[in-house]
Amino acid sequence: MSNIRKMDLVVALYIFGVITAELMGSKTFQVTNFSWLHLNASVAIFVLPLLFTMVDGVVEVYGRARARSLVYCGLIVITLLILYAALATHLTPSHRYAPSESAFDKIFHSTIRIASASLIAFAASELLDVIIFAKLRQKLKGKALWLRNNVTNFVAQLADSAVFLTLAFYATTRPLGDNVSFLWSLLLPYWLLRCALSIAETPLIYGFVWWLRGSPNPKVKGGEA
Repeated sequence: MSNIRKMDLVVALYIFGVITAELMGSKTFQVTNFSWLHLNASVAIFVLPLLFTMVDGVVEVYGRARARSLVYCGLIVITLLILYAALATHLTPSHRYAPSESAFDKIFHSTIRIASASLIAFAASELLDVIIFAKLRQKLKGKALWLRNNVTNFVAQLADSAVFLTLAFYATTRPLGDNVSFLWSLLLPYWLLRCALSIAETPLIYGFVWWLRGSPNPKVKGGEA
């Protein structure tokens, strides 16, 4: 473990989070069921805010170029995961595995629309996070890390939720008003819950940046490049 470079570990953890969100995010769980308030969330909700926090930390210490590279790695992983899942679920199973085929397909086979929505939402929100965080860092002269982290998380996660829900669940056969009402009912509570988790995880950005700054000779600091 002592020979593992910090950025290598960051990349590994980031990819772990991306894969976890992609493979397990289809499961939802009940957050609250109190009176009129019924709120469900994807199990990926515990991972996604951490991905944004990691990207912010990399911008803070290594700069925008390194953070964009991290995001691009995540996009490549999602794309390869989608392509390989499509291949694996369409291969004819062996006789011994045939009884388990339906369960395997149900877990790993996503429709092209859902998979594409996830990929586009991830790209838009993560790259937006990099841009906003770097701009805020410049304007605030490197101060108020907690504010910069949460503002960028709020905006980026709103973009992520809005893009994904619209692409995945907009019904072209329904009137615009019905679609807007339905999507808003999903978007608002889910986004607010993600914002609450982002606030709760604020101390992590300080610990993460402190840990990264102990890296030997970071090539870029302060969001340049």
